Amino acid sequence: MNKSIGFIGSGNMAKAMIGGIVKSGLVNSENIISSDLNEKTLKSIKNEFNINTTTKSDEVVKNSDIVIVAVKPNIYDVVLESVKDFIDSDKIIVTIAAGKTISSIENVIGKDKKIIRTMPNTPALVNEGMSAICPNKNIIDEELEIVKSIFSSFGKAEVVNEYLIDSVIGVSGSSPAYVFMFIEAMADAAVLNGMPRNQAYKFAAQAVMGSAKMVLETGIHPGELKDMVCSPGGTTIEAVKTLENKGFRSCVIDAVTDCIKKSKEMSE
Repeated sequence: MNKSIGFIGSGNMAKAMIGGIVKSGLVNSENIISSDLNEKTLKSIKNEFNINTTTKSDEVVKNSDIVIVAVKPNIYDVVLESVKDFIDSDKIIVTIAAGKTISSIENVIGKDKKIIRTMPNTPALVNEGMSAICPNKNIIDEELEIVKSIFSSFGKAEVVNEYLIDSVIGVSGSSPAYVFMFIEAMADAAVLNGMPRNQAYKFAAQAVMGSAKMVLETGIHPGELKDMVCSPGGTTIEAVKTLENKGFRSCVIDAVTDCIKKSKEMSE
């Protein structure tokens, strides 16, 4: 890709994205620049990926075709205000913050600017991220494909309408936390029954990863895959009965729905 990419903010998500881009060979490291106020963070990210770094956000914008704003939502407007004079109509601004709509970004930098709202998740750290991509009306198909290829370099990416972004946050953006809780709970049960802790985490995590891969690669409905494990009168159906008695699926649905509701509130 013959494009320069800049990151405003060099936290965990930015680091995950930079790592994916560099490892994939999508863009040469010399064509990536990242900013942060913490010079220790910049030194670390420069040593690991051999990219350009700066403490000045405007330097990122000036030297990038695509600018990914990777700062906390509460300082988004302040950061964008500080660099908006350097954003021309050719630069693509990519956001990754919950609660920051395309219209709210347009209100700060201008409705004539190219903006793509995205929602990645933390498994990007291990190149297994899932990202949603929502372009504004100024983005052409070629530009959309370029940004999609960036996010695909550290996982999977899908273009969605912006009205679905809150659902994306519930089912993908925040859901790694629910899955980590599930893994931890299964491991705790194994430990309770005598398995060493490290071994319990490995068995639980691998089971979750393998199950997810079966859903993605076979295309078989999750319910059918569940039935395939449940032998008549066996151990698995006994566990499924207990989960149903305790309202497992209803609890998950309520949790994801509450997450989506909170995301909508943050966007208001």
